[in-house]
Amino acid sequence: MHRSAIARIAAVTVLVGGCTSGLDRPPTTPGPASPRSSPALSGSPAAPTTNPPPSQTPAASAERFSAAGLRLAFETVATVPGGPLAITSTRDGSGRVLVATKDGQVRILRDGKLEPDPMLDISGLVSKGGEQGLLGIAVDPDFPVDPRIIVDYTDVNGNTVVASYRLDAANPDRLDPGSAVEILTVDQPFANHNGGSVVFDPDGMLLVGLGDGGGAGDPLEAGERLDTLLGKILRVDIDSAGGSRGRYGIPADNPFVGRAGALGEILFTGLRNPWRIGFDRATGDLWIGDVGQDAWEEIDVARRGSAGLDFGWDRMEGAHCFEPATGCATAGLTPPVTEYGHDLGCTVIGGTVYRGTAQPRLVGGYVFGDYCTGRLWAIPAAGDGPVAPSLVGQVPSGLAAFGEDEAGELLAANLDGTISRVLVQP
Repeated sequence: MHRSAIARIAAVTVLVGGCTSGLDRPPTTPGPASPRSSPALSGSPAAPTTNPPPSQTPAASAERFSAAGLRLAFETVATVPGGPLAITSTRDGSGRVLVATKDGQVRILRDGKLEPDPMLDISGLVSKGGEQGLLGIAVDPDFPVDPRIIVDYTDVNGNTVVASYRLDAANPDRLDPGSAVEILTVDQPFANHNGGSVVFDPDGMLLVGLGDGGGAGDPLEAGERLDTLLGKILRVDIDSAGGSRGRYGIPADNPFVGRAGALGEILFTGLRNPWRIGFDRATGDLWIGDVGQDAWEEIDVARRGSAGLDFGWDRMEGAHCFEPATGCATAGLTPPVTEYGHDLGCTVIGGTVYRGTAQPRLVGGYVFGDYCTGRLWAIPAAGDGPVAPSLVGQVPSGLAAFGEDEAGELLAANLDGTISRVLVQP
């Protein structure tokens, strides 16, 4: 049934595709980042001379978020073993929070307590080295009427698999391992830059974030090519079989449908490693944390209704020329809404626009952070970019993901297993 519209650490790179010139290996224990020689971000980041296209103009918003004087802290909720990498909510009235772990399990938090048994265990299917593992999770918008949960993982050969699992008819806290349907598989030429985010858009289409395939400097030029799924955000219809593999349909309004030499699944291009992406539940805007190379980490935004945007990799890293190092052509590119340099961190962890009620000062703010340094920043979700990020907190290194509970309250996952609630300090 078709769904209705729903509403480096110096010499070592980190798990989530951080930036060094070459190797991408996770630290055994997250530690403080070494200072970088890149210039500090001061004031608004430099942007390409072209203006964002009209589709990037945000809708009018009543909120007036300000980060002035704002300080955030993490309050520990639970500890989840196995390296938590993604958090989501079932949004079905049960209050369940789902945590996907690097080692291949989906765990349930209920009322802040970890359920003893996993909801799903596919550890035997998952490669776990470096930037690999069970990387992302999304709950069907019609859940539990449509009882599917989507996962994104790297298989034992290191390739990307996006698959659905259905609830066990006899146990609403278990996914039936025999119900697996592989929606999408993508060969990965290297072990890094796998992306891993999966989210549903406001129209019920599934978005998949894929990195450029790895290697330093995008040696395959994947970010700029339309004949590869790598370095892109994809949009597919999992309720319609009609794609090239018969396991999904390609929405007719995707921007590259019918273009010679282009793959119709592609929604956005020019991405290096969009590790964490997510929708603003109030506006439908898509926020993208794209991990940089050697100098800049960036946050991109695609306002609701945008399609076909090119975020610039590998012509640009953040708002700066990368290839070539100077004089790159910026016409037609969509610059980041904010960025920071490697003197402040090494791997951006894309976050969430706060739409809860318990932290009124945070409403309308987009919160994100850095894996290596644990710095937390916030920017207004509304308004024309680019803006300088405001430092609003400091937490231990190892930050891996942000997510929301059913009420829209912010949660964060650390690779050491800690799941925390994000709070405004008095």
